[in-house]
Amino acid sequence: MSEDKKVEEIEKTAEETNEKSKPAKETTTKSEKKAKKHGKSNKQIEELQTQISELTGKVDAITDQYIRAKAEIANIQKRNEKEQANLVKYDGQHLAKDILPVIDNLERALSIEVSDESGVQLKKGIQMVYDHMSKALKDNNVTEIEAEGQSFDPQIHQAVQTVPVEDGKEADQIVSVLQKGYMLKDRVLRPAMVVVAQ
Repeated sequence: MSEDKKVEEIEKTAEETNEKSKPAKETTTKSEKKAKKHGKSNKQIEELQTQISELTGKVDAITDQYIRAKAEIANIQKRNEKEQANLVKYDGQHLAKDILPVIDNLERALSIEVSDESGVQLKKGIQMVYDHMSKALKDNNVTEIEAEGQSFDPQIHQAVQTVPVEDGKEADQIVSVLQKGYMLKDRVLRPAMVVVAQ
C-alpha cells in the first residue's frame, strides 16, 4: 500500500504542479493579448491621427473658401450699392443729354433778329419755352459750364480752335464759346466747345 500512496502523492504533486503552471500560461497569454491589443491600439491611433490631420486640412481649406466667398459677397454688395447710388444720383442723365440739342436750337432761334409783329410774338413764345426748359434743367441739377474768360480745363472744355494771344488775354484762356457745355451734378454731360488763346 505504501507504493499506492506514493503513486497517489506523486499524482497529486503532478496535479498541483499542473494547476500552478496553468495560471502562469494564462497570465502569459493575457499579457500577450494585452501587448497585441496595445499594438493594435497604437496602429489605430496612428491611423486616427492621420485622419485627424487630413480632416483638419479639409476644414482649413473649406474655412478659407468660406472666408473668400464671404468677402466676395461683401464686395458685390458694396459694388451694387455704389451702382444704385450712382443710378439715383445721375437719374435723368440720358434725358438731359437728349434735351441739350433742343436748348441749343432754341438759343439759335432767339438769336435771330425779327422786325414784324408776328415774329416778335413767335420769339416771345420761344423765349417762354426756353425759360421753362432752362428752369427744368436747373431744378434737376443740370448746370451750364462757365467757359468764356476762364482758363482752359480739358476735363470740362473741348478746344476746337486756337488763336494767338491778344492784348489783355493770357495763354490758355478761353476766348469764345462755340457750343455751351453742361454738367449733371459733378458729371460732365457735354464739354463746352471753345476757342483757346495760345
